[in-house]
Amino acid sequence: MAHFPVNHPARPVYRVLSGAIGLYILVFGVWGVAETAGESLFGRGSHWVLGLRTNLAFSIASVVFGAFLLIGASRRTNLGHYMNLTAGAVFLVTSILMMSVLQTEANILNFSMSTVIVSMIFGLVLLGTGLYDKIGTSDHAEAQRNHRYHPVADMHRR
Repeated sequence: MAHFPVNHPARPVYRVLSGAIGLYILVFGVWGVAETAGESLFGRGSHWVLGLRTNLAFSIASVVFGAFLLIGASRRTNLGHYMNLTAGAVFLVTSILMMSVLQTEANILNFSMSTVIVSMIFGLVLLGTGLYDKIGTSDHAEAQRNHRYHPVADMHRR
């Protein structure tokens, strides 16, 4: 069973990080939609927005994902925890898939290597924030702390 820390003291920092990534992606998407309006959905033009190459399909997906991340960051429930874990995995898988088809006609989202790198970084950060932003009751968090600092656990650390 996976261990996710509950009520981590740096949880607000992680929520701000995921919110900042969501805001960047939303701004990128809106700007990209404005930049690529009138183009074909999966065009392979040379439209660059905020340092990343884009097309209309990628820009629309970015608007959706940016809004998704902002909603998750604004919630004080475990919804944000699950949304960040999911978004982190989606960003990592998408970046690897798009890197594998970068120089082919299958590059339907018009990725460049810089887009792949940024997507990987965002995926790793979102996965990290998802690992540490789980909340629970104070009793649950106290039980986990007691288990973590139990004398038997201390013997294994030596």
